[in-house]
Amino acid sequence: MIQQCVLEFKRRWNKDLTDNLKALGRLKFEYEKAKRILSTTTQTSIEIDCLHERIDFSMRFTRARFEDLNMDSFKKCIRTVEKCLLDATIHKSSVDEIILVGGSTRIPKVHSGEA
Repeated sequence: MIQQCVLEFKRRWNKDLTDNLKALGRLKFEYEKAKRILSTTTQTSIEIDCLHERIDFSMRFTRARFEDLNMDSFKKCIRTVEKCLLDATIHKSSVDEIILVGGSTRIPKVHSGEA
């Protein structure tokens, strides 16, 4: 999502944020907040005053768009779990329940295991 915001900022104002560490940090902070909101709602906005060169920035995200942008990460998570089971010589059918921990586990797509 952060990369999408950087690309959108460049598209709208023809200005590159990649060298502005402060702007990227603010964008990351807002992204983390949006990620938490999308765990319980279907859409949210990122809004930052004076993000870069006194330009305000806002962008709307839906949960579906968020899931689409992060699908590779979700699939990587599933492959990692499958590799752990393989390394432990445990078959998937032997597992009744997986307990997820950490903030990303609140993401509905991660929680459902449908990646």
